[in-house]
Amino acid sequence: MGSESDMQPLGPGSHGAAVADVQAALRSLSLLEPGSDGVYDRATELAVRHFQQVRGLSVDGRVGEETYRALSEARWSLGDRLLHHDPVRPVRGDDVTNLQERLLELGYDAGRADGIFGRETETGLQAFQRDYGLTADGTCGPATLRALRQLGRKVTGGRPQLLRQSASFVESGPHLIGRRIVVDPGHGGADTGFAAGETTEADLVLDLASRIEGRLAAAGATVYLTRGRHQDPAPAERTAFANDARADLFISLHLDAQDSPHARGVASYYYGTGSGTSSTVGERFADLARREVVARTGMLDLGGHPKTWDLLRMTRMPAVRLDVGYLSHPVDRLLLLDARLRGTVASAVLAAVQRLFLPADADPPTGTFVLPQRA
Repeated sequence: MGSESDMQPLGPGSHGAAVADVQAALRSLSLLEPGSDGVYDRATELAVRHFQQVRGLSVDGRVGEETYRALSEARWSLGDRLLHHDPVRPVRGDDVTNLQERLLELGYDAGRADGIFGRETETGLQAFQRDYGLTADGTCGPATLRALRQLGRKVTGGRPQLLRQSASFVESGPHLIGRRIVVDPGHGGADTGFAAGETTEADLVLDLASRIEGRLAAAGATVYLTRGRHQDPAPAERTAFANDARADLFISLHLDAQDSPHARGVASYYYGTGSGTSSTVGERFADLARREVVARTGMLDLGGHPKTWDLLRMTRMPAVRLDVGYLSHPVDRLLLLDARLRGTVASAVLAAVQRLFLPADADPPTGTFVLPQRA
């Protein structure tokens, strides 16, 4: 689930100015008809659910921090304001996403299209401005917008960002020695996550993270955990930790729970909007990690899914979230309580990390890779 813990969520029964602001944003997006301003009614809940679905957020019909921020960002269209890089308070919005996508279509490396005007976007914009005789100030104003609108796309027949990122990983070599990897066990401290008797999600994912840490470290990687047993960092703190560590990969671990007695299996998540914009290496790693776990444990494969959660969006390296089964399902729970199964999952994650750095002609079939012992 996405985390929206820093503000009191708005939902059915809420009322006041904050609800009216949410309703105004939904109406500006043509998702809500005029109605009872300031009262969170059924129509508002359905509109929020629709918005969350199309934006790749957790669909719960409630407005917490991530959903509120996404609504604010969705109001901006390219041309509504000047866009530039502010290292203290980065400019965020759909207009930034549109600019990034336009630069990528023209063949300029503006980073991933995540709607955050960072240093990579500024560099890509400056390169475009220089090539087209504009002042290369890294600010998207009227002259730059006119030039962008006059040009057709130059890159066709594929995703240039995928080619750049994949080539970068393969060219860096197949070894894990010196790779910096951040492993993020979800929840922690007072937030135990889902509990089944005395067993908590927080404890199990910490144990799993420790096993992954040991295997990656034995392979030569430098591994950091985002928390210990008694800490519960906010999502922003977890992503900042990974960014400050200049990590090559970020792996967030969770278990799931659901009222339905049929819910079980393994799912993976990567940054993506569902409309073509994604962290391309993150998408590949999410697929590798999930399939390795499924192949080695026999758990149900629930697929990989694009999400715009801040935990995936704010990391400046490929990031994935891996949900390794449902504690609410009796079969999954029995498996997860077995230390040998958790060891198998850790080995699967190690295999997925190694495969990410291998060239296509050296990539082994899923479920077969075993890292050689170091001398």
